[in-house]
Amino acid sequence: MMICDAHSDALLKRTAEPDTPPDITLERLLKNGVSLQTLALFCGREPSVQAATTLTERMLHVFRRLKREEGWQQLTDPAEARAGDVQFLLSLEGAEVLTPGLHMADEYHALGVRMASLTWNHENAFASPNGAADGLKPFGLKMVRRMQALHIAIDISHLNDAGVDDILRSTDVPPLASHSACRALTPHTRNLHDGHLKALFAAGGFAGVVFCPAFLGEGEVTIDRVIDHIDHMMAEGGEGKVGFGSDFDGIRKKVEGLESPAGYPALLARLAERGYRPDQIESLAGRAFIDYFARIARY
Repeated sequence: MMICDAHSDALLKRTAEPDTPPDITLERLLKNGVSLQTLALFCGREPSVQAATTLTERMLHVFRRLKREEGWQQLTDPAEARAGDVQFLLSLEGAEVLTPGLHMADEYHALGVRMASLTWNHENAFASPNGAADGLKPFGLKMVRRMQALHIAIDISHLNDAGVDDILRSTDVPPLASHSACRALTPHTRNLHDGHLKALFAAGGFAGVVFCPAFLGEGEVTIDRVIDHIDHMMAEGGEGKVGFGSDFDGIRKKVEGLESPAGYPALLARLAERGYRPDQIESLAGRAFIDYFARIARY
């Protein structure tokens, strides 16, 4: 069985807080069965395009060092992920670095980026974040189409409702939500409402359930609450289209028992205890994420 994680801030943590112990280490991933770990190039909170570019270059420098010194392997085609090994996939969280023009999508694709969100929690040249009223900006729609032509998956996790509507309505290529949860269970604007979940899954998209307690529930959040959100997504049409999007190294407060990749065995065991079949657990663990990329490759 392969475990695939659709989102983490491991590169940001190692760049901005090099003395803080990381959640994600190669040893932890290997020991706990993670085959594909997504690494976000997070630049969405930077005050300018230049600052975003500088931070992104620093994160890429850290990634090159990890590949050279610690044996981290970069993957550019998720279909090539294999059990028993660990490989890393690059994504963009916030597209500020693409602001100079559509050609920037080609440049980041050449670096291996295969997923991108237009925005984080701030408005930019492309879109507005969750909680805002405006939809995609004209440049945002052009960038979406360019990225999709390159088979860069569009990540809607931080996008506002109107922007999600625009993406679902304006393109035939299904997007994904790399690290989200269900608004019906936890009424936060960062979460997806049922209409968007249904539309996302009907289109052939993918949703990774986030492990951030603030988006999962109140008080002390346990693995069972993560599974509650998985249950709800499955009920909204997510069979074969739901997986994990941990946000490890990007969250301070953690789900009890799921503080790092070391918690995956407990999560998988609890899924079985709650009635999930082995084939469903295999899909949730990673197969659904791989299958999503196979679907968008056909467009």
